[in-house]
Amino acid sequence: MTTDNTEKKLEIWTDGASKGNPGIGGWGAYLVWGAHTKEIFGGAPNVTNNQMELTAVIEALKLIRRPCPVVIHTDSSYVKDGITKWIHGWKKKNWVTASKTPVKNRELWQELDRLCGQFDIEWRWVKGHAGEPGNEKADELANKGCDSVGGRKG
Repeated sequence: MTTDNTEKKLEIWTDGASKGNPGIGGWGAYLVWGAHTKEIFGGAPNVTNNQMELTAVIEALKLIRRPCPVVIHTDSSYVKDGITKWIHGWKKKNWVTASKTPVKNRELWQELDRLCGQFDIEWRWVKGHAGEPGNEKADELANKGCDSVGGRKG
């Protein structure tokens, strides 16, 4: 990858939400490729916020059909630190944490790890609910995901 600022990157903002923890959950992702945008969301009953945060990134990455530089913006330190720092130790210790307990959401982490191996990803943490447009859109989509579980169309 070059450092040329004119290189096109796929920018992805992701967010997860849950009404209760666990409770009705939603995830959303806002993808921007040049002038093109795509919005995706979904939801599930009886899930945690962290599960929805992970699902948002997984579902966004599943949409990518060809190699390209990717920037993922997340307001979840759990996701960013998990995939950039903690996962290496978890894999070495057969998915056990430093406190010798099983890694929560192991299946989601394994899917995310598999998908990340296919792309050149730059991870950026953004402060949630701070007016950053991409993050606000992802939050809106995650809430649509919650609403879709309650029978309302998203």
